[in-house]
Amino acid sequence: MTGTIAQVRSYGRSVQLLMVNQFTINLGFYMLMPYLAAHLAGPLGLAGWTVGLILGVRNFSQQGMFLIGGTLADRFGYKPMIIAGLVLRTAGFATLGLVDSVPALIGASAATGLAGALFNPATRAYLALDAGERRVEAFALFNVFYQAGILLGPLVGMVLTGVDFRVTCLVAAGIFAVLGLVQIRALPARGGDGAATAQRGGGRRGSVLGQWRGILANRPFLLFSLAMIGSYVLTFQVYLALPLEVRRLGGGGTGGTAAVALLFAVSGLSTILFQTRVTAWCKARMEPGRALVLGLLAMAAAFLPLLAATALPVPGGGAGRWLLAAVPPALAALLLALGTMIAYPFE
Repeated sequence: MTGTIAQVRSYGRSVQLLMVNQFTINLGFYMLMPYLAAHLAGPLGLAGWTVGLILGVRNFSQQGMFLIGGTLADRFGYKPMIIAGLVLRTAGFATLGLVDSVPALIGASAATGLAGALFNPATRAYLALDAGERRVEAFALFNVFYQAGILLGPLVGMVLTGVDFRVTCLVAAGIFAVLGLVQIRALPARGGDGAATAQRGGGRRGSVLGQWRGILANRPFLLFSLAMIGSYVLTFQVYLALPLEVRRLGGGGTGGTAAVALLFAVSGLSTILFQTRVTAWCKARMEPGRALVLGLLAMAAAFLPLLAATALPVPGGGAGRWLLAAVPPALAALLLALGTMIAYPFE
């Protein structure tokens, strides 16, 4: 951990701030979102399809709008999009805790997702620009802060939600508000080519559709993007398929909850402890393309422990059943984390 802190200090102020930003963003996000579905279905009494709609709107407005967010960041600069996203998420999280009508909840959910579509591409573009030739190491450190926020956020949220879900929403909104103020004061302005051209009074920028056509005509980039879609489909199973498998075997009681907690602890802690070492080892021995392939292979291998576990008889209960529910998914989570550690900085 001392080595990681020393590496962070070796970068400029803007890169350090972006890393702390990502930790704080994930802290605020994951202290609220894991408990939103229970709040919607429990105290608010919404039907399952309505809960799914509200959560789906959030996912679509973020994942489906990244191209818009990236385009705006290229044209208007990275700092304005980061600040706009933080302000929008502040409003969205506060609204989630203060309203109970379905239209207002859908609007707030869409706002929280769009916020991520604004600041995520801008943050990563800013990091790549300011880290320069050390961007591989910078993204490795960025992933450490990213995972630390995911690990700590649900624990803080569990304590706050035990008081009142509204408290969780307002505290999370406050975190994003403070973070936005910090960006306004401390984050230097940076921009893409479009923003730089506008600031210099340069010629007419290409149209958005023209820029998008250029992306779609770039066949190597599209193939790379498809491969990365596959990698995210695999890594997201830590939040979907693996917990479902744990619950299927371990049940929904204390044992099942402990096994799910073990799953996330293995994934988060392994990244925090070993990310920079894995990246240094890979960078010294292989080209980026080979590292991506190796990372994808590790992700694919993550599902072999689950496959092997299907050949074992399922104990009726006790420690044997808990171990079967916890150990294969934990090994899968570890291999998925390893694959991400290998591939993400080079991606």
